[in-house]
Amino acid sequence: MSDGSSFSITTPIFYVNDVPHIGHAYTEVAADFMARWHRQRGDDTWLLTGTDEHGQKILRTASANDVSPKEWADRLVTDAWKPLLDTVDVANDDFIRTTDERHERGVTAFLQKLYDDGFIYAGEFEGFYCVGCEEYKQPSDLVPGTGAYEGQQVCAIHSIPVEVLAERNYFFRMSDFEQRLLDLYESNPLFIQPESVRNEIVSFVKQGLRDLSISRSSFDWGIQIPWDHDHVLYVWFDALLNYVTALGYGSDDDEAFRRLWPSVHVVGKDIARFHAVIWPAMLMAAGLPVPERVFGHGWLLVGGEKMSKSKLTGIAPSEITDTFGSDAFRYYFLRAITFGQDGNFSWEDISARYAADLANGFGNLSSRLVAMLQKYFDGAVPARGELTDSDRAIDALAVSVTERADAAVQAFAPHDAIAIVWELVDALNGYITEQEPWALAKDEAQRERLGTVLATALRGLGTVNVLVSPVMPKATEKLWSAIGAGGSVTEQRVDRAYEWQGAETVVPLESGLFPRIEPQHEQGAA
Repeated sequence: MSDGSSFSITTPIFYVNDVPHIGHAYTEVAADFMARWHRQRGDDTWLLTGTDEHGQKILRTASANDVSPKEWADRLVTDAWKPLLDTVDVANDDFIRTTDERHERGVTAFLQKLYDDGFIYAGEFEGFYCVGCEEYKQPSDLVPGTGAYEGQQVCAIHSIPVEVLAERNYFFRMSDFEQRLLDLYESNPLFIQPESVRNEIVSFVKQGLRDLSISRSSFDWGIQIPWDHDHVLYVWFDALLNYVTALGYGSDDDEAFRRLWPSVHVVGKDIARFHAVIWPAMLMAAGLPVPERVFGHGWLLVGGEKMSKSKLTGIAPSEITDTFGSDAFRYYFLRAITFGQDGNFSWEDISARYAADLANGFGNLSSRLVAMLQKYFDGAVPARGELTDSDRAIDALAVSVTERADAAVQAFAPHDAIAIVWELVDALNGYITEQEPWALAKDEAQRERLGTVLATALRGLGTVNVLVSPVMPKATEKLWSAIGAGGSVTEQRVDRAYEWQGAETVVPLESGLFPRIEPQHEQGAA
């Protein structure tokens, strides 16, 4: 199906110090939606996700649980992080772990090249270190502690005290790339999105870059520095390289790297700086292309606060999918939150959107249209007769919605894309109400008109089903089995969804796409 274009997209690799919450699932779903859409456009598409398993935080967590760091990582990957992908229907092409041999081999090759080329040197360093961020902090990154930490300086992100560390480390000459980074941002305004994140990062770099400490000698859980085994690599320098080691960088087979790099990175805005400053500087030093784009999406908020494991405000994705299903989870977070901005989650909001948009909107449209074709035509799809302005308006809207939704996805605005598709859902519901096929069915002289109305509505519904299949893969596959002409809905070109002319017959839906439910959670509870 490929037309020769390629689209590779990544999520961050997530820390295995604890289990995932819906903030992690949101990132996964957003990247998966983009990948699914591009696959159905005919692009050579690749989606990468994985886990970050080195560093001091993992070492301390494993020690607290009386297991080795590798045993802890294996347990979390098997029991929590890989199951997350199934919970929210992520169709990733690869899953990389920083403890994979392929990753360690590629990291070692990359590191040795930078050292040989003079971009790494030994030096002394002392600074404020946040174990939660695995990062040395500037004084401007610290805030006064409260409660148990009153009188101490704490990390503004994790609200935990920083530690003063002094080490003889190896440093990456990141300051050499200050102007090259600013030139990159200016020449490619879309390199960092959204605009708010771009402005923050440009301002940060303009303040001046320091060389980056990239090794640690105070613990040993990490990839060894190849020329000095007393040091292990700084966890972020290690982790960022997953995006190229997964594609074969540093191996004898780098065909995927040559075909698919550079990638688009979808990350939370709190780690956009690593991806838009450190990472491109690393790649520049190695003579490699910088990423295609870095998109720093907003935070999911609960009760107005960013979700946090340490504050016990994280919600497990299964708490939502067990009630509403994975399709509704995906629809809600992609539609309700403007991609790039913070968004508040509440049980009331997801319940209301489930009922209005899915059960009463798309689901009811699908059920009653299939039922009417069964009732009035025994499942045979009638040919269309003479078209009225109302019929032609539905056809035209299907074309317009397809084109505008595709443009919105290319602009990294899934929320807009779905809202655009819902214009057609609402129009189809209004069209059926206006045309009153149940009344036409009472008059044999209106038989042709009845067939035209139902066939026109079915064409529009088919367009909707193709367009929302990257959002709700289970429900749309179920509907496709009832109205499609065989195969899978994922085989349909999403950028030409309006071209679908309908099947010859439809079969009954075994059950509704979105049954009405009573959420088990107390309203407003988190």
